[in-house]
Amino acid sequence: METSIKILPLGGLGEVGKNMMVIESPDDIVIVDCGVMFPKPEMLGVDLVIPDIAYLQQRKEKVKAFLITHGHEDHLGALPLILPKINVPVFAPPIAYDLAKVKLEEFGILAKSQINEIQPGEIFELGSFSIEFFRVCHSIPDACGIAIKTPIGLVVHTGDFKVDHTPIDGNRFNLMRIAEMGNQGVLLLMSDSTYAEVPGYTPSEQVVSQALKHVISDAPGRVIIATFASLISRVQQIIDAAIADGRTVSVAGRSMTNNVKMAFQKGYLKAPQGTMTEISLLGKIPESEQVIIVTGAQGEPTSVLNRIAYGRHKDISLLPNDTIVLSASTIPGNETVVARTIDQLVKKVSRVITPHQAQVHVKGHGSQEELKLILNLTQPEYFVPIHGEYRMLAAHADLAISMGVSKEKVFILEDGDLLEISKDKAKIIDTVPADHVFVDGLDWLEFDNAVLGERRKLSRNGFVLVAIPFNSQKGEFFGEPKITTAGLVDQDKLEDLQNNTSNYLSSELKRNSGMFVEKMEAIRLIKKLVSSFIYEHTGRRPMVIPVPVEVDQNEAN
Repeated sequence: METSIKILPLGGLGEVGKNMMVIESPDDIVIVDCGVMFPKPEMLGVDLVIPDIAYLQQRKEKVKAFLITHGHEDHLGALPLILPKINVPVFAPPIAYDLAKVKLEEFGILAKSQINEIQPGEIFELGSFSIEFFRVCHSIPDACGIAIKTPIGLVVHTGDFKVDHTPIDGNRFNLMRIAEMGNQGVLLLMSDSTYAEVPGYTPSEQVVSQALKHVISDAPGRVIIATFASLISRVQQIIDAAIADGRTVSVAGRSMTNNVKMAFQKGYLKAPQGTMTEISLLGKIPESEQVIIVTGAQGEPTSVLNRIAYGRHKDISLLPNDTIVLSASTIPGNETVVARTIDQLVKKVSRVITPHQAQVHVKGHGSQEELKLILNLTQPEYFVPIHGEYRMLAAHADLAISMGVSKEKVFILEDGDLLEISKDKAKIIDTVPADHVFVDGLDWLEFDNAVLGERRKLSRNGFVLVAIPFNSQKGEFFGEPKITTAGLVDQDKLEDLQNNTSNYLSSELKRNSGMFVEKMEAIRLIKKLVSSFIYEHTGRRPMVIPVPVEVDQNEAN
């Protein structure tokens, strides 16, 4: 039987977020990344979205490890939710390792987890695979690509990357190792597609340092900077800019506080004694000497920046002289939410600076010339673009073809596509479940689109609760229905609507008295009657929730 491997994306393709790539040999499985995705506006009541791991749970005995490329949430954020279901070792480069430990500790599962720190350049065996992490540049230190030697050839997964020749931490992209892999022969390249549509090169992180120094030195009062909690290198840039202007630095937000604390302990962040100040002590420091780093660059409702914008933060209230800086790019799909937050901030402070106005953020992903460089150095036999929406993947596929990869050997996959590769051929052989799995609070909710549909209906049209005594022996209702509504009409119209609905329903049920043999029939009739009446008088179709209250024969009499 011909040996082959299988490539299966369970997240991250055709979307931005929840990255997870499965590499499977006949005997073993390794998984690259285990990320979350922030919910879209229509996903009401959902806090996070994570990959569907049903395929992995069915093959649990084959799974050897999770391999984490870097410390961003969309690459490791799902670990605390998935490891309890598939408890296998995790291998991650230094910062990702420490960030993962913080997250696992928050969820109370660190002691039960097997997490291992890997240095770039290390090689180790996992079943039939040989694994090597190699250094790349991204918007977080210690980002890595992963080379996986399989029974039929070398698979290279770039992780998220850009080719930054002047990285903040001085650790340059190991292009030499990439070239060596190309010389040895790369069977399959899977490469970051996020900015495959963007010509040229992505600017170096160094430009952000200059922009932040300029913004902070020009600010008349406090500077509040929102960025991602995992963007440790950006936090260092902010600290350096604050020091240059003689300011102290505070951090706010649970994830930001935890990550910064860990980063100082591990030596990823450095600052002279007295630079960092607790939020509670800011009242003793002049406003012109303060920089506050917060979470909320994506407009998350519970984030610090959002609560500050709407006056809901217990320690920080906006002042007219404040300067607000959003040092992050907006995740696709979050544009509207971020825009609302910015509008709210503009109403209250003198300056709100976004990446559109100053280079307070540069992207961590390579543009076309950088993507072509990696294609040129590796010269893969097969190519799969990863990490991005479909148009990004398609643009990257076109680049690969222009660089000499045969069109028949370029595969634009979507989540759930199962690609089988042997020594002389490759094809998509199946599609497996790869749906969104929703997280509400800290609970794993495997609800489907019907639940989201119900939530959308509630948000648009409200609900009506109908409570009424019901005697199943006689198959009849008695007494007046009690109507409760929410989110339906203004307060001054509410009482009339409830009374009129109750009178109408009571009259109709009396006409149908004795026709019911079971409660479900009664529920269906109530829903139909109330829905029609409410629509006729309000033009809305609320969710109707009948609550027949069972009473016995004697009570009914």
